[in-house]
Amino acid sequence: MRRPTVGGDSARLRRLLDNSVATGRRLARTPVPAGVRTGLRERLGLTEAATDSRPPAHAARITVVPHHNCHGGPQMFGVSAWCEGVPALPYTTGPTQLRPTGIGLGNALGDGPAPSQLLRDIRHWSRNQQPLAAWINRARAAHGDELQVTIHDDTGYEIPWEALWLPADPANGLGEGLLGALVAVTRWLTIRSTDLVLPEASVSAVGDVLGYYFHDARPSRPQRDGVRHIRDMRADMAVFQGYAHRPHVSIDGFLDELDECRTDPVGLVYMAAHGTYDDRVDMLTLAEVTWAEYDDRPMTVLDKDHSMVCLNACHSARFVRNTGLGETDLRGFTELFLRKGAGGCVVAAGQVGDSEARELIRQLVGTLAAEPWRPVADSLRLFRARALEEFGPLTNLPRARHEGRLNVDGQRPVLRLLYSLMFQYYGHPLSTLSLSGTGPGGATSAEGGTR
Repeated sequence: MRRPTVGGDSARLRRLLDNSVATGRRLARTPVPAGVRTGLRERLGLTEAATDSRPPAHAARITVVPHHNCHGGPQMFGVSAWCEGVPALPYTTGPTQLRPTGIGLGNALGDGPAPSQLLRDIRHWSRNQQPLAAWINRARAAHGDELQVTIHDDTGYEIPWEALWLPADPANGLGEGLLGALVAVTRWLTIRSTDLVLPEASVSAVGDVLGYYFHDARPSRPQRDGVRHIRDMRADMAVFQGYAHRPHVSIDGFLDELDECRTDPVGLVYMAAHGTYDDRVDMLTLAEVTWAEYDDRPMTVLDKDHSMVCLNACHSARFVRNTGLGETDLRGFTELFLRKGAGGCVVAAGQVGDSEARELIRQLVGTLAAEPWRPVADSLRLFRARALEEFGPLTNLPRARHEGRLNVDGQRPVLRLLYSLMFQYYGHPLSTLSLSGTGPGGATSAEGGTR
């Protein structure tokens, strides 16, 4: 798959959205009183007795692997699942588990279908995953809101698990909804060079923000496909006002500091940059630096502090099977940062370069920073749930076209919902992030108080 292009109706939608950030309701900071906070930590399994690597009883694991037909044929996948108190889902594959090339969220602004059609396509695909959806509902019924789902997906098929439509189960009081908005979802893939099949233990990432913000002094101008390319991403710095922050607009300076071993710990490594995707590893770039050039760096900070990494960059969650270099491993920027020692990664499954998506990720990062007691995976669940609440009932999906044209007004809120589903989290379901400093509201954050 080559770099996505945008044309036709999608280009017109993109131009209209590029300068129009939907007002929406911001995700408010919600400080939690000490007593309530303790109760939540206990409910999530964050007590002192749960500091080892054993998963809590309400942790579900879904394993997704590529299915190879010995007689040739299309690419397929198989799934199995386990959760305490729920009968296991044995490995299953079948004719409705082909590689779903038409529903990847990387298609949301490319040459793929209109946003509402893409979400309808995902709903159609979800109905074909009835054994898995029914199993997840049994786990929901057994564990309620405490359920945490880790999806270990080694396919590289870009399956939008966070957007899996779960059917209603009235007998158990379960309503219909999207998986990533109903339960805390984490992702993982096998990190083969370190034999890390699953994250071994939760991480409490604590410390400063080390940030890189793409800046190009040249004015923005339309590309050949008519899409305006945002050259300056320094506005993302405002998210970290009040926190201990080490911002860089030079990628070389940023990478040099990422390689250093300083005394002050880094809780979050944040990059606001442009990313490109291709079917070859040597064509993957982030801030105009190739995957192999990042791979050359030691990234000592990640190994020392197990910092969280947040990549506000197009296609940062996508992978390439590196057969061109003689291996079967999935390679990409998520895999690279995890292999270097990151405590977790928040990444984007598609194109997030326009102002609408950037506003959403600023809200997301603001929520992560403002609620250090909440696991990152649970913050993402709330983020998606609020986006769905703002959208309204899923039965209200608009038509893709109106009077012979793309239904732009109808597509805008659908695209906003799809953006919230694009942001994925790789890591342990109980890992948290706490930034040093007072934060925008003046409340002390991170261990040790104000710097």
